[in-house]
Amino acid sequence: MIRIRRRQSRTGPGTGLKRRNLPSRGCAPVLDLGITAFTLGLLLLGLRRPFLWVLGYLYIDILTPQKISWFLLAALPISLIAFILAFGGWLALDNKQDMRFTLRQFLIVLLLAYCGITTTIADFPVEAALKWDWVWKALLFAIFLPLTLRTRLRFEAVVTVIVLSVGAIVISGGIKTAVGGGGYGELQTFVSSNTGIYEGSILSTIAIAIIPLIWWTARFTTLFPRGRLVTMVCAALTFAALLIPVGTQARTGLLCIGLLVVLSLRSVKRRFLYLGMAGLIAATAVAFLPKSYTDRMSTIENHKSDQSASTRVAVWMWTLDYVKDHPFGGGFDAYRSNKLIIPTVVAEGSGNNVTLKTTYHVDQSRAYHSAYFEMLGEQGYAGFALWGWIQLLGVWQMERLRRRWKDRPGDDRAWVAPLATALQSSQLIYFVGALFVGIAYQPVMFMVIGLQCGLWSYCRRIDAPQPRPILPGSGTLRVSAA
Repeated sequence: MIRIRRRQSRTGPGTGLKRRNLPSRGCAPVLDLGITAFTLGLLLLGLRRPFLWVLGYLYIDILTPQKISWFLLAALPISLIAFILAFGGWLALDNKQDMRFTLRQFLIVLLLAYCGITTTIADFPVEAALKWDWVWKALLFAIFLPLTLRTRLRFEAVVTVIVLSVGAIVISGGIKTAVGGGGYGELQTFVSSNTGIYEGSILSTIAIAIIPLIWWTARFTTLFPRGRLVTMVCAALTFAALLIPVGTQARTGLLCIGLLVVLSLRSVKRRFLYLGMAGLIAATAVAFLPKSYTDRMSTIENHKSDQSASTRVAVWMWTLDYVKDHPFGGGFDAYRSNKLIIPTVVAEGSGNNVTLKTTYHVDQSRAYHSAYFEMLGEQGYAGFALWGWIQLLGVWQMERLRRRWKDRPGDDRAWVAPLATALQSSQLIYFVGALFVGIAYQPVMFMVIGLQCGLWSYCRRIDAPQPRPILPGSGTLRVSAA
């Protein structure tokens, strides 16, 4: 039996229509005053330590306190102010003696310029301009961040701020999940928004991706006295991050958790015990999962029975056809021109009396639901190749650092290889999440890329051979063949 119906457009993730991004008006005045005082206080402290403006921008760009606030911060362009302070403070006051510009930073500059050009000739210029308004800041900050990372303390500070800023959202969502809240497209944290990092599938990916950074902080931070309390906080934050895919019911999060377990095998000493414990915890957790979650996860096996999954496949096929006629892409939000007829197979009945019914629904302006197809459709073959080069080069560079530095003696160097491993693991988890979520320009992941560029530059600088001084009266300069 075949039925054809037209699906009504709605707002939400992947539809191409954004819900109105309203701040949470119901939040208490104490919360509003508290978050306003903390944000402004952090920016004021930058007058004494300009690097705090860099940390302030990280915090503001991730948590977006201006959306949580409904009074002062909501009326200020606080993100732009923090961006200008961070860059201006570095330009005017910071030491630039050890500054190096890496190949990946140059590639991001090319990607930034390319996206700017495609924005001027986009299929939907108004919508493209709105997306460009935040994409250029994410790319430019990824270029700028490595220039500020000159010491171990600064690496620790950046990683800690990223972990705690994402962690604030994760803790809020984890608590609501634990008390029975949540649902697909329904888990709300600080703001009543379904865009950016607050969108369910994006939050699930980022929450799992920061877990390696959480445990690097627990092991190597010097900002806090390492001990049982820090370990307990990191364990609680990890548990909250693992709850996010349950609360959002995002299938992407389940795949990210699976990859996290596999990647962790590189670091654990007793691998068989680790796998046994992971399997036992997973089997035990199934009994406590809500039925709505297990039903949604079951659609991973057969995408044709799920309308959302069928829509994604249809959009991907449309993108492949689109880029054949538009090899340089259609600019931001080029998906708005798609029109799709999507089949969904539904089984009715039980036992031997099962009837398969195919229902077709017509849809249009559906988002890419994949970072890879997002880049391909918006920036064409050249933009996709450039973006892929930036990503894969990071995996290769972190692997080189991990192997070179894992056996270096001394406490002052023991943190390098684990940080490279954590950054690489975060990026690989992002690769899996990006398969099913349009997060090609996700600011948090470009912050991770900025950290990778900074770590690569830092290691090359401190590992460079020092020139041997020429002694007066020696007459000749001896050069070692080694």
